[in-house]
Amino acid sequence: MKETDRPGLVILTGPTAVGKSELSIMLAEQIGGEIISADSMQVYRRMDIGSAKITQEEMRHIPHHLINVLEPTEEFNVVSFQKMAKKALAGIYERGHIPIVAGGTGFYIQALLYDIDFTENEEDTKLRKELEEIAQTKGREALYERLKEIDPESCESIHAHNSKRVIRAIEFYEKTGMKISEHNRKQRERKSPYRFAYFVLNDDRERIYRRIDERVDRMIADGLVEEVASLAREGCTREMVSMQGLGYKEILDYLDHKITFDEAVYTLKRDTRHFAKRQLTWFRRERDVIWIDKPAYGYDPQRITAYMLEILHNRGILSQMPQEEAADEKNRAQKGKI
Repeated sequence: MKETDRPGLVILTGPTAVGKSELSIMLAEQIGGEIISADSMQVYRRMDIGSAKITQEEMRHIPHHLINVLEPTEEFNVVSFQKMAKKALAGIYERGHIPIVAGGTGFYIQALLYDIDFTENEEDTKLRKELEEIAQTKGREALYERLKEIDPESCESIHAHNSKRVIRAIEFYEKTGMKISEHNRKQRERKSPYRFAYFVLNDDRERIYRRIDERVDRMIADGLVEEVASLAREGCTREMVSMQGLGYKEILDYLDHKITFDEAVYTLKRDTRHFAKRQLTWFRRERDVIWIDKPAYGYDPQRITAYMLEILHNRGILSQMPQEEAADEKNRAQKGKI
C-alpha cells in the first residue's frame, strides 16, 4: 500500500492527569475529528468518578467512541478494544472525518496502530485456570514473582495487581516458549496500515503528581466511595476486570474493612503516581512518537494545538479531509484563531 493510500490517524496520549481530554477536543474542533477513547475504564457504564470519565458537557458535541458501551460485569481487554476501535474507525472514515485516538493505555494504542495479531489458542484454558487458581490461593504477588523469573522485562509495564495481564504473559511463555515482551517488541516493528501522527503529551513530573493528588481528592469529594459501594451492591466483585481498575480496588478494600479510609486514599494516590511513571516508560520505548512538553509551550493549549496542526499538514493527514473543510481549517490556523 502506498503511503498516500493509508488512511489518516491521530493519536494523543500521555500519562494520567496530563490534560489529554481537553487538548483532544480542541484538536477535534479544528480538524473535524471524532475521538476514540483508549481508556480501559471509561468504556464501562456507571463507572464515572473513578475513571475520571469525560462528561457530555466537556465533550462539546465532539463524537466520542468506546465510552459507556459495556456493563461492569463484561470483560474488556486489548483484543476487544482492537475490534471495537476498528469498527469505530470504519464509521469515522465513512463520514469523511479524521479519527483521534485519545487515552493513556499504551498497549491498546500499540495494538491498533500496528494492527498487532493477538491470535491465541482460546480452546486450551487448562493452564489459564491453573494460574487463576494460584492467584486466588497464593495471592497475585506469587504469580507476579513467577513472571519476574521468566520475563522480568514485561514486569516493567505490567502491574502486579493486573492479574489478567500477568496470567496472559505467563500463559504466552508456557505455550510458545517466547517471552511476551519479545513478542511485543517484534510486533512493534510491523508497519502501520495508517498514515499517522503519534503525539505524547508530557509535563514536569512533580506537576503531574500534584494533579494526580488533586484529582483523587476531587474523586473522593464527588462521591467515589458511594460509586464503588453501589457497584458492589449490584454484584460487582474484585475478580471482575472492571473492579481491578485504579480507584475501585482500593475503595473495595476500604469497604471490606481491609484497610482504613486514609490508607485507601494514600494507596490510590501512590499507585496512580506509579501508574503514570509506567506509562511514561512505555511511551519512551515506542517508536515514531512526537513528544509535546507542556512547559515548552508555556502551558498554552492553543500553541500546542497549532504545533499539532502543523505536523498534520506536513504529513498529509489533513489532506484527507473534504476540501472545503480543509481550506476552512487552514485559514483558521493562518489567522491564529486556534
